[in-house]
Amino acid sequence: MTALSTPLSDPPRVSVPSVAFALAKREFTRFVRQPARLAGSIGQPLLFWLVLGSGLSPSFRPTGMAAMSYTEYFYPGMLLMMVLFASVFSTITVIEDRDQGFLQGVLVAPVSRLAIVLGKVGGAAAIALFQSIVLLCAAPVLGFSTGPLGYLLILVTLTLLSLGFTGLGFLTAWGMASTSGFHAVMMLVLMPLWFLSGALFPVQGVPAVLEGLMMINPVTHGMTILRAPFYEAPGALLSDGSYLGSLAVVALWVVLALGASAWRVGRRERGAPSPS
Repeated sequence: MTALSTPLSDPPRVSVPSVAFALAKREFTRFVRQPARLAGSIGQPLLFWLVLGSGLSPSFRPTGMAAMSYTEYFYPGMLLMMVLFASVFSTITVIEDRDQGFLQGVLVAPVSRLAIVLGKVGGAAAIALFQSIVLLCAAPVLGFSTGPLGYLLILVTLTLLSLGFTGLGFLTAWGMASTSGFHAVMMLVLMPLWFLSGALFPVQGVPAVLEGLMMINPVTHGMTILRAPFYEAPGALLSDGSYLGSLAVVALWVVLALGASAWRVGRRERGAPSPS
C-alpha cells in the first residue's frame, strides 16, 4: 500500500547538449547518405557562379573594382547561396520527420524543446560547413591569398549565416504540412534576401530605394563580413567598427531566429495545437 501510494517521479530529462548532438548527428548522417542532395546543394550554386561569372565579367566595371573580375566578385556570393540552399534542404526534414512520426516521438520525450531546435539547426550548420570547406578549395585558384586565420574567420561567418538561414527555415517548416508549400515560401522569402545582399552586385551605385532595402537586410551585413576576410587581415577587421557593426547585426539575426524557433516549438507545451 505504501509503495502504491508513493507518487511516481517524473522521468529524468536528458541534457540539452546531448540531445542536440544526437539530433545534429542524425541530420548529418542522413545528408551523407543522400548523394543527390549533396550534388544539388553544391552543383546549383557552382553552376550559377560559372555561368554568371563568365557571362558578366566583360561588363563588370564597378567604381573602385576595375581590376576585379565578376567571377572573383561573385565567389563569396556563391558561398552564401550554397548556405541558403543547405538551409532549405536541411529544414525540410522537419516536415518529413513529422510525416514519418519521428518528430512526434521526440516531442513526447522528456527533452528540452530548445534541444530540438539546436539539434536540427546545428545539423544543418554542420552540413553547410562541410560543403563550404569543399568549395573553399577553389579560393587559391582565384588568387585569394587568405591565410589560415582568414579561412577560420570565413568558416565562423558561414556557420553564423547557416544558423540564421536555418533558424528561419525551421520556423517556417514547423507550421507547414507539405514540402511543396515549404519550398514555395522559402524561395519567396530567402531568394530576395540573397538577391538584395550584395552577392550579385555591389550596394554602391544602386538607386536610393534599393540601397535602403539592402541596408536593412541582415543578409547584406552577412555578405559584408563574409567577403571582408578574403581581402583584409583578421586583426584589422576585428578592430574595424563597420565590420563589427555588421557582425553584431548578423549575431542579432541568429539569436532572434533561434529564439523564435524555440518559442514556436515551446507553444506545444503550453497547450497550443500541434503543427498540422
